[in-house]
Amino acid sequence: MASSAPSLKGRALRLLGQREHSRSELERKLARYEEEPGTLARALDELAAKDFISEARVVQSVLHRRAARHGAARVRQELLHKGIAPETVAEAIAGLTGSELQRAREVWQQRFGAPPRDAAERAKQARFMLARGFAAGVVAKVLRDDFDD
Repeated sequence: MASSAPSLKGRALRLLGQREHSRSELERKLARYEEEPGTLARALDELAAKDFISEARVVQSVLHRRAARHGAARVRQELLHKGIAPETVAEAIAGLTGSELQRAREVWQQRFGAPPRDAAERAKQARFMLARGFAAGVVAKVLRDDFDD
């Protein structure tokens, strides 16, 4: 019984050493190593009690890594996939929406730098921006080329 707990805790610490992980991510990644039911939950409870697992740090990490290059929808999707509580995700995304247009313009400028020459190029640029998670209205504003609002 005691032999699997250190192994699970060690594996969890190794994953946490690479980047922040949410509890549900750790559960998903470590479930196959659990030899006895309940040992993984106990190991993760211990790590959470010692503040090794922090939902707030996961959110900040994702925002830091993704917000500059992706829209709010893409960031929301990633946070939800990581098992972050929906209300926490909503709070984090609310902070992003104010800068969405500016971030979209920066991404567009870096990737394309010039207004689309024709409908096909406009569609290509729009698809790229939408795939990055920017809202359709924001993408339309960026591609309209009226940068003075």
